[in-house]
Amino acid sequence: MRNAFADELTKLASEDRRVTMLSGDIGNRLFDAFKNVAPERFFNCGVAEANMISVAAGMAMSGLRPVAYTIAPFITYRCYEQIRLDCCYHHQPVIIVGVGAGLSYASLGATHHSCEDIACLRVLPGMTVICPGDAWEVRAALRQAMQLDGPAYIRLGKKGEQVVHKQLPDFQIGKALAVRKGETVALLSNGTMLPDVLTLADALAAKGISAEVVSFHTVKPIDKEYLAAAFGRFSLVCTIEEHSLIGGLGSAVSEWICAELPAASSRFLSIGTPDIFLHEAGEQEHAREVLGLGVTHMMTKIEKRL
Repeated sequence: MRNAFADELTKLASEDRRVTMLSGDIGNRLFDAFKNVAPERFFNCGVAEANMISVAAGMAMSGLRPVAYTIAPFITYRCYEQIRLDCCYHHQPVIIVGVGAGLSYASLGATHHSCEDIACLRVLPGMTVICPGDAWEVRAALRQAMQLDGPAYIRLGKKGEQVVHKQLPDFQIGKALAVRKGETVALLSNGTMLPDVLTLADALAAKGISAEVVSFHTVKPIDKEYLAAAFGRFSLVCTIEEHSLIGGLGSAVSEWICAELPAASSRFLSIGTPDIFLHEAGEQEHAREVLGLGVTHMMTKIEKRL
């Protein structure tokens, strides 16, 4: 994902002289191509992430289109006041990009886990929250975020993620994207979980359960039209995310149910990380198993609810 992001950002910088890159002292070689295209528009802001966000907001106020990039927990929790006041309060078009979101940096421990970022940022007025499901969606999300007139958060994995789409999909911010059609269960997911959810759909199919897989890449604004149709079509609608059960995609759908369709609550299941910190080291796959995001764990929960 991060390679696709760097490549697409470089293309945008060559097309639009307003595009500016700010880095929290990571990915310097990753952005060599950007620096070749626009060396005067690349700024290494050091490990001063809060200041980087304020600088980006000032650039936006001056007519530039800044993109601020570093590891997800450091560009969200550490900078929350600056995101809230400098970017959102002034409704400035700053694109905040968090790399290695969720459990991507599982082996580095809880300091590098980012399973609460969606909850923190989607509550801020005017903030758009996008969690692309593969490299193609990253490219589309970045281009469309550049057209917004307010702030946006783009949540990336780390590297080497499986590509889901064969080509650039019909991606629109705020519109769910069906990846595979099904009839019994709707699996709504985003980010780096999307390939695993396709594997989950295969496992369910082997047991005679037809699952529709949907990339719910935009958590805010939520696709209300798809939700209304889904709860009319499926026996069960299930959200799956590498994020806390509190405040993420599942919570956004729950809020919609409470407001629009209370009777559908019995046909909704939310799967995510529990309300705990992970106090052991291990790679992302191990962390997912421990926290209940393994395919077998997810299939058991869905079968039980059905």
